[in-house]
Amino acid sequence: MLVPKLVTTLKGYTRAQLGADLIAGVIVGIVALPLAIAFGIASGVTPVQGLYTAVVAGFVISALGGSRVQIGGPTGAFVIIVYGIVQRYGIDGLTVATLMAGVILIGLGVAKLGGAIKFIPFPVTTGFTAGIAVVIFSGEVKDLLGLDMGAVPADFVSKWTTYAAHFHRLNPWAFGIAALSLAIIGLWPRINRRIPGPFVALIATTALAQLAHLPLETIGSRFGAIHAGFPTPHLPNLAWGTMRDLIQPAITIALLAAIESLLSAVVADGMIGGKHRSNMELVAQGVANIASPIFGGIPATGAIARTATNVKNGGRTPIAGITHALTLLLITVFFGRWAALVPMATLAAILVVVSYHMSEWRTFRSELRAPRSDVIVLLLTFFLTVLVDLTVAVEVGILLAAFLFMKRMAEVSNVTALTREFAEVEAGTGALFSEGRDRIPAGVQLYAIDGPFFFGAAEKFKETLGTVAGAPRVIVLLMRHVSAMDSTGLRALLDVMRRFRAGGTALVLVGVHAQPMTVLERAGVIEQVGEDNLVGTIDEALARARTLMGT
Repeated sequence: MLVPKLVTTLKGYTRAQLGADLIAGVIVGIVALPLAIAFGIASGVTPVQGLYTAVVAGFVISALGGSRVQIGGPTGAFVIIVYGIVQRYGIDGLTVATLMAGVILIGLGVAKLGGAIKFIPFPVTTGFTAGIAVVIFSGEVKDLLGLDMGAVPADFVSKWTTYAAHFHRLNPWAFGIAALSLAIIGLWPRINRRIPGPFVALIATTALAQLAHLPLETIGSRFGAIHAGFPTPHLPNLAWGTMRDLIQPAITIALLAAIESLLSAVVADGMIGGKHRSNMELVAQGVANIASPIFGGIPATGAIARTATNVKNGGRTPIAGITHALTLLLITVFFGRWAALVPMATLAAILVVVSYHMSEWRTFRSELRAPRSDVIVLLLTFFLTVLVDLTVAVEVGILLAAFLFMKRMAEVSNVTALTREFAEVEAGTGALFSEGRDRIPAGVQLYAIDGPFFFGAAEKFKETLGTVAGAPRVIVLLMRHVSAMDSTGLRALLDVMRRFRAGGTALVLVGVHAQPMTVLERAGVIEQVGEDNLVGTIDEALARARTLMGT
Protein backbone atom coordinates (compact mmCIF):
# COMPACT_ATOMS: atom_id res chain seq x y z
CA MET A 1 0.00 0.00 0.00
CA LEU A 2 1.62 3.24 -1.21
CA VAL A 3 0.35 5.48 1.58
CA PRO A 4 2.87 7.46 3.67
CA LYS A 5 2.90 6.68 7.38
CA LEU A 6 2.44 10.39 8.05
CA VAL A 7 -1.11 10.14 6.71
CA THR A 8 -2.13 7.26 8.95
CA THR A 9 -0.27 8.33 12.11
CA LEU A 10 -1.98 11.72 12.22
CA LYS A 11 -5.32 10.01 12.92
CA GLY A 12 -5.86 10.32 16.65
CA TYR A 13 -2.67 12.35 17.08
CA THR A 14 -2.41 13.82 20.59
CA ARG A 15 -0.79 16.93 22.06
CA ALA A 16 1.38 14.74 24.31
CA GLN A 17 2.74 12.85 21.30
CA LEU A 18 3.37 16.14 19.51
CA GLY A 19 5.51 17.31 22.42
CA ALA A 20 7.47 14.04 22.47
CA ASP A 21 8.00 14.17 18.70
CA LEU A 22 9.22 17.78 18.81
CA ILE A 23 11.72 17.05 21.58
CA ALA A 24 12.98 13.92 19.81
CA GLY A 25 13.25 15.81 16.51
CA VAL A 26 15.34 18.60 18.01
CA ILE A 27 17.68 16.11 19.70
CA VAL A 28 18.12 14.09 16.50
CA GLY A 29 18.74 17.30 14.58
CA ILE A 30 21.57 18.15 16.96
CA VAL A 31 22.94 14.61 16.59
CA ALA A 32 22.77 14.88 12.80
CA LEU A 33 24.63 18.22 12.62
CA PRO A 34 28.22 16.98 13.06
CA LEU A 35 27.48 13.78 11.14
CA ALA A 36 26.09 15.65 8.13
CA ILE A 37 29.16 17.86 8.01
CA ALA A 38 31.54 14.94 8.50
CA PHE A 39 29.87 12.73 5.89
CA GLY A 40 29.89 15.59 3.39
CA ILE A 41 33.61 16.18 3.82
CA ALA A 42 34.47 12.47 3.80
CA SER A 43 32.48 12.05 0.58
CA GLY A 44 34.64 14.60 -1.22
CA VAL A 45 32.07 17.41 -1.26
CA THR A 46 31.63 20.50 0.90
CA PRO A 47 30.27 20.54 4.47
CA VAL A 48 27.25 22.54 3.33
CA GLN A 49 26.28 19.84 0.85
CA GLY A 50 26.16 17.34 3.69
CA LEU A 51 23.88 19.70 5.61
CA TYR A 52 21.62 20.29 2.61
CA THR A 53 21.26 16.52 2.21
CA ALA A 54 20.22 16.06 5.82
CA VAL A 55 17.67 18.89 5.53
CA VAL A 56 16.07 18.12 2.16
CA ALA A 57 16.29 14.33 2.10
CA GLY A 58 15.53 14.08 5.81
CA PHE A 59 12.32 16.07 5.35
CA VAL A 60 11.16 14.08 2.30
CA ILE A 61 11.93 10.67 3.81
CA SER A 62 9.93 11.46 6.93
CA ALA A 63 7.04 13.12 5.09
CA LEU A 64 6.59 10.42 2.46
CA GLY A 65 8.18 7.34 4.04
CA GLY A 66 6.66 4.04 5.04
CA SER A 67 8.17 4.03 8.52
CA ARG A 68 6.82 5.88 11.54
CA VAL A 69 10.24 6.83 12.93
CA GLN A 70 12.76 6.64 10.07
CA ILE A 71 15.38 9.41 10.03
CA GLY A 72 17.03 9.99 6.66
CA GLY A 73 20.14 11.79 5.52
CA PRO A 74 23.73 11.19 4.42
CA THR A 75 25.27 8.02 5.85
CA GLY A 76 28.63 6.30 6.01
CA ALA A 77 27.50 3.66 3.53
CA PHE A 78 27.66 6.22 0.72
CA VAL A 79 31.01 7.75 1.56
CA ILE A 80 33.24 5.62 -0.65
CA ILE A 81 30.87 5.38 -3.59
CA VAL A 82 30.17 9.15 -3.56
CA TYR A 83 33.87 9.94 -3.22
CA GLY A 84 34.69 7.71 -6.19
CA ILE A 85 31.99 9.29 -8.38
CA VAL A 86 33.09 12.82 -7.50
CA GLN A 87 36.73 12.03 -8.27
CA ARG A 88 35.86 10.51 -11.64
CA TYR A 89 32.84 12.46 -12.87
CA GLY A 90 32.75 15.59 -10.73
CA ILE A 91 29.83 17.08 -8.81
CA ASP A 92 27.56 17.16 -11.87
CA GLY A 93 28.24 13.47 -12.43
CA LEU A 94 27.29 12.75 -8.82
CA THR A 95 24.10 14.78 -9.26
CA VAL A 96 23.11 12.82 -12.37
CA ALA A 97 23.89 9.45 -10.74
CA THR A 98 21.84 10.35 -7.66
CA LEU A 99 18.88 11.48 -9.78
CA MET A 100 19.01 8.22 -11.72
CA ALA A 101 19.21 6.26 -8.46
CA GLY A 102 16.11 8.10 -7.24
CA VAL A 103 14.18 7.08 -10.34
CA ILE A 104 15.33 3.45 -9.87
CA LEU A 105 14.18 3.47 -6.24
CA ILE A 106 10.76 4.83 -7.17
CA GLY A 107 10.50 2.11 -9.80
CA LEU A 108 11.36 -0.57 -7.24
CA GLY A 109 8.70 0.74 -4.87
CA VAL A 110 5.99 1.06 -7.51
CA ALA A 111 6.80 -2.46 -8.72
CA LYS A 112 6.37 -3.63 -5.10
CA LEU A 113 9.85 -5.06 -4.85
CA GLY A 114 10.46 -3.80 -1.33
CA GLY A 115 10.33 -7.33 0.04
CA ALA A 116 12.94 -8.54 -2.47
CA ILE A 117 15.75 -6.62 -0.77
CA LYS A 118 15.70 -9.12 2.10
CA PHE A 119 17.06 -11.72 -0.30
CA ILE A 120 20.45 -9.97 -0.39
CA PRO A 121 22.68 -12.56 1.34
CA PHE A 122 23.68 -11.63 4.88
CA PRO A 123 27.42 -12.33 4.29
CA VAL A 124 27.34 -9.80 1.44
CA THR A 125 25.80 -7.00 3.52
CA THR A 126 28.05 -7.80 6.49
CA GLY A 127 31.13 -7.89 4.26
CA PHE A 128 30.62 -4.62 2.45
CA THR A 129 29.42 -2.81 5.58
CA ALA A 130 32.57 -3.83 7.45
CA GLY A 131 34.63 -2.92 4.40
CA ILE A 132 33.06 0.53 4.22
CA ALA A 133 33.90 1.03 7.92
CA VAL A 134 37.56 0.20 7.27
CA VAL A 135 37.66 2.56 4.27
CA ILE A 136 36.08 5.40 6.27
CA PHE A 137 38.58 4.92 9.09
CA SER A 138 41.48 4.81 6.63
CA GLY A 139 40.38 8.05 5.05
CA GLU A 140 40.36 9.87 8.40
CA VAL A 141 43.88 8.98 9.60
CA LYS A 142 45.39 12.12 8.07
CA ASP A 143 43.06 14.46 9.98
CA LEU A 144 43.04 12.25 13.08
CA LEU A 145 46.83 12.62 13.40
CA GLY A 146 47.09 16.01 11.77
CA LEU A 147 49.65 14.72 9.26
CA ASP A 148 51.33 17.41 7.20
CA MET A 149 50.99 15.85 3.76
CA GLY A 150 49.31 16.37 0.41
CA ALA A 151 46.14 14.78 -0.87
CA VAL A 152 45.30 11.34 0.49
CA PRO A 153 45.66 8.64 -2.22
CA ALA A 154 42.46 6.86 -3.20
CA ASP A 155 43.97 3.38 -3.14
CA PHE A 156 43.83 1.64 0.26
CA VAL A 157 47.40 0.31 0.23
CA SER A 158 48.77 3.62 -1.06
CA LYS A 159 46.92 5.43 1.74
CA TRP A 160 48.68 3.51 4.47
CA THR A 161 52.03 3.60 2.69
CA THR A 162 51.76 7.40 2.50
CA TYR A 163 50.67 7.65 6.13
CA ALA A 164 53.68 5.64 7.22
CA ALA A 165 55.98 7.86 5.16
CA HIS A 166 54.59 11.03 6.77
CA PHE A 167 54.05 9.77 10.31
CA HIS A 168 57.00 11.82 11.58
CA ARG A 169 55.05 14.96 10.58
CA LEU A 170 52.27 14.28 13.09
CA ASN A 171 50.62 17.34 14.65
CA PRO A 172 50.40 16.64 18.42
CA TRP A 173 47.72 19.33 18.88
CA ALA A 174 45.49 17.73 16.26
CA PHE A 175 46.03 14.30 17.75
CA GLY A 176 45.24 15.69 21.21
CA ILE A 177 41.99 17.29 20.02
CA ALA A 178 41.03 14.04 18.31
CA ALA A 179 41.78 12.04 21.46
CA LEU A 180 39.77 14.50 23.56
CA SER A 181 36.85 14.21 21.12
CA LEU A 182 36.95 10.42 21.34
CA ALA A 183 37.02 10.59 25.13
CA ILE A 184 34.03 12.97 25.26
CA ILE A 185 32.02 10.85 22.84
CA GLY A 186 32.78 7.71 24.81
CA LEU A 187 32.27 9.10 28.33
CA TRP A 188 29.55 11.72 27.90
CA PRO A 189 26.63 9.21 27.88
CA ARG A 190 27.52 8.44 31.52
CA ILE A 191 26.80 12.07 32.36
CA ASN A 192 23.82 12.84 30.13
CA ARG A 193 22.11 10.72 27.51
CA ARG A 194 19.77 13.40 26.22
CA ILE A 195 22.47 15.63 24.74
CA PRO A 196 24.47 13.67 22.13
CA GLY A 197 28.18 13.11 22.75
CA PRO A 198 29.34 14.05 19.21
CA PHE A 199 27.63 17.44 19.51
CA VAL A 200 29.25 18.07 22.91
CA ALA A 201 32.64 17.04 21.52
CA LEU A 202 32.21 19.38 18.54
CA ILE A 203 31.29 22.37 20.69
CA ALA A 204 33.91 21.72 23.39
CA THR A 205 36.88 21.06 21.11
CA THR A 206 35.99 23.94 18.77
CA ALA A 207 35.82 26.35 21.72
CA LEU A 208 39.09 25.01 23.14
CA ALA A 209 40.88 25.29 19.80
CA GLN A 210 39.71 28.88 19.28
CA LEU A 211 40.35 30.10 22.83
CA ALA A 212 43.80 28.51 22.98
CA HIS A 213 44.64 29.51 19.38
CA LEU A 214 45.82 25.98 18.64
CA PRO A 215 47.63 25.41 15.32
CA LEU A 216 44.97 23.19 13.76
CA GLU A 217 43.41 22.78 10.36
CA THR A 218 39.72 23.69 10.46
CA ILE A 219 36.82 23.41 8.06
CA GLY A 220 37.31 27.06 7.18
CA SER A 221 41.03 26.76 6.49
CA ARG A 222 40.39 23.85 4.12
CA PHE A 223 37.12 24.86 2.46
CA GLY A 224 37.00 28.60 3.01
CA ALA A 225 34.21 30.61 4.58
CA ILE A 226 30.84 28.88 4.79
CA HIS A 227 27.91 30.97 3.59
CA ALA A 228 25.00 28.72 4.43
CA GLY A 229 21.52 29.71 3.40
CA PHE A 230 18.49 27.97 1.99
CA PRO A 231 19.69 25.76 -0.89
CA THR A 232 18.94 26.90 -4.43
CA PRO A 233 17.55 24.28 -6.83
CA HIS A 234 19.80 23.38 -9.73
CA LEU A 235 19.54 20.82 -12.53
CA PRO A 236 22.69 19.40 -14.17
CA ASN A 237 23.23 18.77 -17.86
CA LEU A 238 21.48 15.44 -18.43
CA ALA A 239 23.48 14.31 -21.48
CA TRP A 240 22.82 10.74 -22.61
CA GLY A 241 26.54 9.91 -22.79
CA THR A 242 27.06 10.90 -19.18
CA MET A 243 23.94 9.08 -18.03
CA ARG A 244 25.08 5.91 -19.80
CA ASP A 245 28.46 6.03 -18.03
CA LEU A 246 26.74 6.52 -14.68
CA ILE A 247 24.23 3.66 -14.90
CA GLN A 248 26.38 1.31 -12.80
CA PRO A 249 27.10 3.87 -10.02
CA ALA A 250 23.42 4.82 -10.01
CA ILE A 251 22.38 1.20 -9.52
CA THR A 252 24.88 0.89 -6.66
CA ILE A 253 23.50 4.03 -4.98
CA ALA A 254 19.94 2.74 -5.39
CA LEU A 255 20.83 -0.69 -4.03
CA LEU A 256 22.64 0.75 -1.01
CA ALA A 257 19.83 3.20 -0.31
CA ALA A 258 17.27 0.40 -0.46
CA ILE A 259 19.25 -1.95 1.76
CA GLU A 260 20.17 0.67 4.36
CA SER A 261 16.71 2.23 4.56
CA LEU A 262 14.79 -1.04 4.82
CA LEU A 263 17.29 -2.46 7.31
CA SER A 264 16.88 0.68 9.41
CA ALA A 265 13.09 0.41 9.15
CA VAL A 266 13.19 -3.23 10.29
CA VAL A 267 15.36 -2.29 13.29
CA ALA A 268 12.94 0.52 14.14
CA ASP A 269 9.97 -1.86 13.90
CA GLY A 270 11.60 -4.06 16.51
CA MET A 271 12.08 -1.08 18.82
CA ILE A 272 8.52 0.27 18.63
CA GLY A 273 6.59 -2.90 17.83
CA GLY A 274 5.41 -1.52 14.51
CA LYS A 275 5.44 -2.56 10.86
CA HIS A 276 6.79 -0.40 8.08
CA ARG A 277 5.58 -0.26 4.46
CA SER A 278 8.63 -1.28 2.48
CA ASN A 279 7.36 -0.23 -0.95
CA MET A 280 6.29 3.21 0.26
CA GLU A 281 9.67 3.55 1.95
CA LEU A 282 11.45 2.87 -1.35
CA VAL A 283 9.31 5.45 -3.13
CA ALA A 284 10.15 8.02 -0.43
CA GLN A 285 13.86 7.20 -0.72
CA GLY A 286 13.57 7.69 -4.47
CA VAL A 287 11.89 11.09 -4.18
CA ALA A 288 14.47 12.10 -1.56
CA ASN A 289 17.34 11.16 -3.85
CA ILE A 290 15.81 13.23 -6.62
CA ALA A 291 15.18 16.26 -4.39
CA SER A 292 18.54 16.13 -2.60
CA PRO A 293 20.84 16.66 -5.63
CA ILE A 294 18.50 19.27 -7.09
CA PHE A 295 19.07 21.31 -3.92
CA GLY A 296 22.82 20.69 -3.87
CA GLY A 297 22.87 17.55 -1.75
CA ILE A 298 24.29 14.06 -2.12
CA PRO A 299 22.73 10.55 -1.88
CA ALA A 300 20.71 9.83 1.24
CA THR A 301 19.06 6.89 2.94
CA GLY A 302 17.67 5.82 6.30
CA ALA A 303 20.20 6.17 9.11
CA ILE A 304 20.02 3.42 11.71
CA ALA A 305 21.84 5.29 14.50
CA ARG A 306 19.78 8.48 14.12
CA THR A 307 16.56 6.47 13.80
CA ALA A 308 17.40 4.64 17.04
CA THR A 309 18.13 7.99 18.72
CA ASN A 310 14.74 9.23 17.59
CA VAL A 311 12.97 6.20 19.09
CA LYS A 312 14.90 6.35 22.37
CA ASN A 313 13.94 10.00 22.83
CA GLY A 314 10.21 9.43 22.35
CA GLY A 315 9.69 9.97 18.61
CA ARG A 316 6.81 7.85 17.35
CA THR A 317 5.54 9.56 14.21
CA PRO A 318 7.09 11.18 11.10
CA ILE A 319 6.58 14.57 12.79
CA ALA A 320 9.80 13.87 14.70
CA GLY A 321 11.74 13.33 11.48
CA ILE A 322 10.29 16.47 9.94
CA THR A 323 11.25 18.40 13.08
CA HIS A 324 14.80 17.01 12.81
CA ALA A 325 15.07 18.39 9.27
CA LEU A 326 13.68 21.80 10.22
CA THR A 327 16.05 21.98 13.22
CA LEU A 328 18.99 21.35 10.91
CA LEU A 329 17.71 23.97 8.49
CA LEU A 330 17.55 26.62 11.20
CA ILE A 331 21.03 25.72 12.46
CA THR A 332 22.39 25.79 8.90
CA VAL A 333 20.85 29.17 8.07
CA PHE A 334 21.60 31.00 11.32
CA PHE A 335 24.73 29.28 12.61
CA GLY A 336 26.21 27.64 9.52
CA ARG A 337 29.07 30.16 9.29
CA TRP A 338 30.36 29.03 12.69
CA ALA A 339 30.96 25.56 11.27
CA ALA A 340 34.12 26.94 9.64
CA LEU A 341 35.75 26.99 13.09
CA VAL A 342 35.37 23.24 13.69
CA PRO A 343 38.74 21.41 13.76
CA MET A 344 39.15 18.72 11.13
CA ALA A 345 40.56 16.47 13.88
CA THR A 346 37.19 16.63 15.67
CA LEU A 347 35.30 15.54 12.59
CA ALA A 348 37.84 12.77 12.04
CA ALA A 349 37.23 11.50 15.58
CA ILE A 350 33.46 11.54 15.03
CA LEU A 351 33.87 9.49 11.85
CA VAL A 352 36.20 7.05 13.59
CA VAL A 353 33.43 6.37 16.11
CA VAL A 354 30.93 6.00 13.25
CA SER A 355 33.21 3.52 11.47
CA TYR A 356 33.69 1.52 14.68
CA HIS A 357 29.95 1.10 15.21
CA MET A 358 29.37 0.54 11.51
CA SER A 359 31.90 -2.29 11.36
CA GLU A 360 29.82 -4.51 13.67
CA TRP A 361 33.02 -6.45 14.25
CA ARG A 362 31.34 -8.86 16.66
CA THR A 363 28.87 -9.88 13.96
CA PHE A 364 31.72 -10.11 11.46
CA ARG A 365 33.69 -12.34 13.81
CA SER A 366 30.70 -14.61 14.45
CA GLU A 367 30.16 -14.99 10.69
CA LEU A 368 33.65 -16.48 10.41
CA ARG A 369 32.19 -19.56 12.13
CA ALA A 370 29.49 -19.93 9.47
CA PRO A 371 29.67 -22.55 6.68
CA ARG A 372 32.80 -22.24 4.57
CA SER A 373 30.93 -21.00 1.50
CA ASP A 374 29.41 -18.11 3.49
CA VAL A 375 32.81 -17.24 4.93
CA ILE A 376 34.23 -17.08 1.40
CA VAL A 377 31.47 -14.70 0.32
CA LEU A 378 31.97 -12.58 3.46
CA LEU A 379 35.75 -12.23 3.10
CA LEU A 380 35.67 -11.72 -0.67
CA THR A 381 33.08 -8.96 -0.37
CA PHE A 382 35.02 -7.36 2.48
CA PHE A 383 38.40 -7.35 0.74
CA LEU A 384 36.98 -6.24 -2.61
CA THR A 385 35.27 -3.32 -0.85
CA VAL A 386 38.51 -2.31 0.84
CA LEU A 387 41.00 -2.99 -1.93
CA VAL A 388 39.04 -2.54 -5.16
CA ASP A 389 35.63 -0.90 -5.25
CA LEU A 390 32.29 -1.14 -3.49
CA THR A 391 30.38 -1.64 -6.74
CA VAL A 392 32.61 -4.55 -7.73
CA ALA A 393 32.36 -5.99 -4.22
CA VAL A 394 28.55 -5.98 -4.18
CA GLU A 395 28.29 -7.40 -7.71
CA VAL A 396 30.85 -10.16 -7.13
CA GLY A 397 29.48 -10.95 -3.67
CA ILE A 398 25.90 -11.35 -4.88
CA LEU A 399 27.02 -13.31 -7.95
CA LEU A 400 29.16 -15.68 -5.88
CA ALA A 401 26.38 -16.11 -3.32
CA ALA A 402 23.99 -16.94 -6.17
CA PHE A 403 26.35 -19.59 -7.57
CA LEU A 404 26.78 -21.10 -4.13
CA PHE A 405 23.02 -21.14 -3.74
CA MET A 406 22.73 -22.99 -7.04
CA LYS A 407 25.30 -25.50 -5.83
CA ARG A 408 23.40 -26.06 -2.59
CA MET A 409 20.11 -26.46 -4.39
CA ALA A 410 21.70 -29.04 -6.68
CA GLU A 411 23.02 -30.89 -3.64
CA VAL A 412 19.67 -31.04 -1.83
CA SER A 413 17.73 -32.06 -4.96
CA ASN A 414 17.93 -35.72 -5.94
CA VAL A 415 16.57 -37.87 -8.72
CA THR A 416 16.32 -41.54 -7.74
CA ALA A 417 15.44 -44.71 -9.66
CA LEU A 418 13.11 -46.60 -7.32
CA THR A 419 12.15 -49.68 -9.30
CA ARG A 420 14.87 -51.94 -7.89
CA GLU A 421 14.90 -50.53 -4.40
CA PHE A 422 11.13 -50.29 -4.04
CA ALA A 423 10.69 -53.57 -2.13
CA GLU A 424 13.56 -52.74 0.24
CA VAL A 425 12.04 -49.55 1.61
CA GLU A 426 10.76 -50.07 5.14
CA ALA A 427 7.07 -50.00 5.68
CA GLY A 428 5.76 -47.09 7.70
CA THR A 429 7.66 -44.35 5.85
CA GLY A 430 4.49 -43.18 4.14
CA ALA A 431 1.79 -44.61 1.91
CA LEU A 432 3.77 -43.53 -1.11
CA PHE A 433 6.44 -46.20 -0.47
CA SER A 434 4.51 -48.95 1.30
CA GLU A 435 3.77 -51.22 -1.65
CA GLY A 436 5.92 -54.26 -2.55
CA ARG A 437 7.92 -54.87 -5.68
CA ASP A 438 5.51 -57.59 -6.85
CA ARG A 439 2.91 -54.88 -7.30
CA ILE A 440 4.98 -53.24 -10.05
CA PRO A 441 4.02 -54.56 -13.51
CA ALA A 442 6.79 -55.52 -15.91
CA GLY A 443 7.65 -52.65 -18.23
CA VAL A 444 7.01 -49.96 -15.60
CA GLN A 445 9.87 -47.82 -14.28
CA LEU A 446 9.57 -45.67 -11.13
CA TYR A 447 11.58 -42.50 -10.48
CA ALA A 448 11.36 -39.88 -7.72
CA ILE A 449 12.46 -36.25 -7.64
CA ASP A 450 13.19 -35.00 -4.14
CA GLY A 451 13.62 -31.26 -3.62
CA PRO A 452 13.10 -28.24 -5.89
CA PHE A 453 13.28 -29.15 -9.58
CA PHE A 454 15.64 -26.33 -10.54
CA PHE A 455 18.56 -26.12 -12.96
CA GLY A 456 20.83 -28.13 -10.63
CA ALA A 457 18.43 -31.08 -10.40
CA ALA A 458 17.45 -30.85 -14.07
CA GLU A 459 20.78 -32.21 -15.27
CA LYS A 460 20.66 -35.01 -12.68
CA PHE A 461 17.17 -35.88 -13.93
CA LYS A 462 18.27 -36.15 -17.55
CA GLU A 463 21.35 -38.19 -16.62
CA THR A 464 19.37 -40.62 -14.45
CA LEU A 465 16.68 -41.25 -17.03
CA GLY A 466 19.34 -41.40 -19.71
CA THR A 467 20.56 -44.67 -18.18
CA VAL A 468 17.21 -46.42 -18.79
CA ALA A 469 17.83 -49.48 -20.95
CA GLY A 470 15.42 -49.93 -23.82
CA ALA A 471 12.04 -48.22 -23.81
CA PRO A 472 9.79 -48.99 -20.82
CA ARG A 473 6.09 -48.95 -21.57
CA VAL A 474 5.29 -46.59 -18.65
CA ILE A 475 7.45 -44.27 -16.58
CA VAL A 476 5.99 -43.25 -13.21
CA LEU A 477 7.52 -40.00 -11.92
CA LEU A 478 6.99 -39.28 -8.21
CA MET A 479 6.88 -35.50 -7.63
CA ARG A 480 5.31 -35.32 -4.18
CA HIS A 481 8.51 -33.81 -2.74
CA VAL A 482 8.94 -31.23 -5.53
CA SER A 483 7.92 -27.91 -4.01
CA ALA A 484 8.93 -25.75 -6.97
CA MET A 485 10.01 -26.01 -10.60
CA ASP A 486 11.82 -23.52 -12.83
CA SER A 487 12.07 -23.27 -16.62
CA THR A 488 15.23 -25.40 -16.75
CA GLY A 489 13.52 -28.21 -14.87
CA LEU A 490 10.55 -27.86 -17.18
CA ARG A 491 12.81 -28.06 -20.23
CA ALA A 492 14.49 -31.21 -18.87
CA LEU A 493 11.10 -32.83 -18.36
CA LEU A 494 10.01 -31.93 -21.90
CA ASP A 495 13.23 -33.33 -23.36
CA VAL A 496 12.73 -36.64 -21.53
CA MET A 497 9.08 -36.76 -22.61
CA ARG A 498 9.99 -36.29 -26.29
CA ARG A 499 12.66 -38.97 -26.07
CA PHE A 500 10.40 -41.63 -24.55
CA ARG A 501 7.31 -40.66 -26.52
CA ALA A 502 9.20 -41.53 -29.70
CA GLY A 503 9.55 -45.08 -28.29
CA GLY A 504 5.91 -45.31 -27.29
CA THR A 505 6.50 -44.78 -23.56
CA ALA A 506 3.72 -43.15 -21.50
CA LEU A 507 4.40 -40.82 -18.53
CA VAL A 508 2.43 -40.80 -15.26
CA LEU A 509 3.02 -37.97 -12.78
CA VAL A 510 2.32 -38.55 -9.08
CA GLY A 511 1.58 -35.93 -6.39
CA VAL A 512 2.28 -32.70 -8.33
CA HIS A 513 2.13 -29.61 -6.08
CA ALA A 514 0.52 -26.26 -6.91
CA GLN A 515 3.56 -24.33 -8.19
CA PRO A 516 4.90 -27.11 -10.46
CA MET A 517 1.33 -27.75 -11.64
CA THR A 518 1.00 -24.10 -12.68
CA VAL A 519 4.31 -24.27 -14.57
CA LEU A 520 3.24 -27.47 -16.35
CA GLU A 521 -0.18 -26.07 -17.27
CA ARG A 522 1.27 -22.86 -18.73
CA ALA A 523 3.74 -24.85 -20.83
CA GLY A 524 1.02 -27.16 -22.15
CA VAL A 525 2.62 -30.23 -20.55
CA ILE A 526 -0.62 -31.32 -18.90
CA GLU A 527 -2.30 -31.57 -22.30
CA GLN A 528 0.61 -33.61 -23.65
CA VAL A 529 0.72 -35.95 -20.67
CA GLY A 530 -3.04 -36.20 -20.36
CA GLU A 531 -5.05 -35.33 -17.26
CA ASP A 532 -5.74 -39.01 -16.62
CA ASN A 533 -2.01 -39.51 -16.17
CA LEU A 534 -1.87 -37.07 -13.23
CA VAL A 535 -2.61 -38.97 -10.04
CA GLY A 536 -2.23 -38.46 -6.31
CA THR A 537 -0.81 -41.74 -4.97
CA ILE A 538 1.45 -44.60 -6.05
CA ASP A 539 -1.50 -47.02 -5.98
CA GLU A 540 -3.35 -44.84 -8.48
CA ALA A 541 -0.20 -44.57 -10.60
CA LEU A 542 0.28 -48.35 -10.78
CA ALA A 543 -3.38 -48.83 -11.59
CA ARG A 544 -3.10 -46.27 -14.36
CA ALA A 545 0.03 -48.00 -15.66
CA ARG A 546 -1.83 -51.32 -15.92
CA THR A 547 -4.65 -49.60 -17.79
CA LEU A 548 -2.18 -48.05 -20.24
CA MET A 549 -0.57 -51.48 -20.83
CA GLY A 550 -3.94 -53.21 -21.12
CA THR A 551 -3.24 -55.66 -18.28
